[in-house]
Amino acid sequence: MKFQRVLVSLIRCILTILGYIFNPVLDRVFSIIYDQSSTMVSPVHEDILMQSATSLAKKIRSRQVNAVDVMEAFIARVKEVNPVVNAAVSERFEEALKEAQNIDEILDAQSLDPEYSEDKKPFLGVPLTVKEAFAVKGMPNTAGLVIRKNTCAEVDAPVVAYLKQAGAIPFIVTNVSELCMWYESANRLYGRTSNPYHTGKIVGGSSGGEACIIASGGAVIGIGSDIGGSIRMPAFFNGVFGHRSSRGAVPNEGQFPIASGSELELLSTGPICRYAEDLLPALKIMAGKNANNLKFDEMVDLKSLKFYSIEDDGGSLFVSTIDPQLKAAQLKVVTFLEETYRVTVEHVCLSKLKYSLEMWSARMSSSDGTSFCQYMANCNGQVNPYLEFFKWIFRCSNHTLPAIGLGLVEKLDFLLEGSNRKALDTLKRLKKELQDMLGDNGILLYPTHPKLAPYHNQPLFYPLNFAYTAIFNALGLPVTQVPLGLSKEGLPLGIQIVTAINKDHLSIAVARALEGAFGGWVNPGA
Repeated sequence: MKFQRVLVSLIRCILTILGYIFNPVLDRVFSIIYDQSSTMVSPVHEDILMQSATSLAKKIRSRQVNAVDVMEAFIARVKEVNPVVNAAVSERFEEALKEAQNIDEILDAQSLDPEYSEDKKPFLGVPLTVKEAFAVKGMPNTAGLVIRKNTCAEVDAPVVAYLKQAGAIPFIVTNVSELCMWYESANRLYGRTSNPYHTGKIVGGSSGGEACIIASGGAVIGIGSDIGGSIRMPAFFNGVFGHRSSRGAVPNEGQFPIASGSELELLSTGPICRYAEDLLPALKIMAGKNANNLKFDEMVDLKSLKFYSIEDDGGSLFVSTIDPQLKAAQLKVVTFLEETYRVTVEHVCLSKLKYSLEMWSARMSSSDGTSFCQYMANCNGQVNPYLEFFKWIFRCSNHTLPAIGLGLVEKLDFLLEGSNRKALDTLKRLKKELQDMLGDNGILLYPTHPKLAPYHNQPLFYPLNFAYTAIFNALGLPVTQVPLGLSKEGLPLGIQIVTAINKDHLSIAVARALEGAFGGWVNPGA
């Protein structure tokens, strides 16, 4: 054991030294490739586009603005920014305008239908964006898979139906990574989505199109899903709010790929919003009947909460070190909480976090559902990843390199059976530690990602950096990603707010406080 510890320390030292040499060179190479040709989206100026979903619904209901005018404004903005960022992959503008017109006619009638009250339809007339992996009736539902090019949804996914019942109007679906299993949103069917603050940078994945179009001013609220950080990383890279709900709080049905077994326990559906005030009402609607079991309406006194802060994962071998600007931003959050609410933020160390990736991978590997290679073939047989890699070299494959790589890793999973058992045992002990620490009123501050938004394709050199978000999927805990302004390079900063299971309202309450202090979303180019 002593020899193993010495060996691990030596490897960590070598990798750290190589990182200091390699990372700046890599950044410089990508900078040369992308910086001069990059741009950003134009600033949002129209007042309608600057409102929260909650505010828009109130103004539509009180007839301060027409639902059609709201929808037309967002459609125009999508048409303006989408050629720059490629976030929206399909639209239903005509149908959405008709639905908005119907709302206006009902509201203009002499007697208001009780079904259109604020309680029944809190998002009345609000334009809604949806991750393309979710079923929206009549819209593509491919998850970026070429073989599913002509596949359209026949019915709405439950969360889409819930938000429509609450008055929201879906008008576009947005881009994803292939089969929603990589943290850059790019695929052979729709192409690549670019960051609104710097088009040479990634938007994250797999809900990257959602976070991008919301940050670009093309929407205020959308639906994402998260199996390893697929809501929180895009929200972080695009400077918006994203919430990974508690395990089982929001129905996951109506998505492709279809999660099953342990994958279903890791997957979480939740809202991505430009403004924090929309997180809780959106989550309440998306939870459906489960909302009755959660304390969404409970008032939160931040002075009564226990706060903890962890500034890195403790030194995982193959995960990047935290960017100094992200560390500084987290310290500012700590200072704000301590000075404003007179609380003590305890700095803690959980040594097991350095094994985050191993624990998440072990949970994913324990699934006995459909394999990734089968999904690559649309469940009609399975793809041979070795053959696909050979075809990719000659640019003949219909699959992206990250998808092929995951297929190759899957084929070697049997080699990890022993280490997976050990990782699951470590996860069990970490879960107990966090439960004891958080209790019923605990909040943990933790980085969302170790690096600011990377350049396109750069994640291929840092494939395991999603460990900072993935660990909370393995633990099943609710997490809110909160934007904290921009870095010196003009890229979004952010932080994860973690709390105990079924205490989603606590992390969202903290998110609202941080929005007030740090400004939340920043208008690109303004």
